[in-house]
Amino acid sequence: MPELRFAVRWPDGAESEHYSPSLVIADHLREGAGYDLEDFVDRARTALGAASDRVEARYGHPCSLARRSSRQIAERAAASPPGRVEVLRFVRPDVPVPAGASAGPRPEEARR
Repeated sequence: MPELRFAVRWPDGAESEHYSPSLVIADHLREGAGYDLEDFVDRARTALGAASDRVEARYGHPCSLARRSSRQIAERAAASPPGRVEVLRFVRPDVPVPAGASAGPRPEEARR
């Protein structure tokens, strides 16, 4: 199952990276788009729930990493000032970056 990491910038300027075990996250969030904080949290929760459900359907158990990402996003949002969350980039670890291209700087992984 292809996985996807997505980097975001919070209203206070901090960046974080999150994990989805499925590409379904791209059905709910667009790279380069900005979302009001509550809208972003709702979209991420829905997408990560769907991704976890896909893992459960295939392997018989939900995805703990997707649940962790959803929890991290909710906790970060609760501590964030109101504003917009920008989706900076999607990174597919299974797709190599072409020679000479840059995937850009990657934010540190959110603490787990």
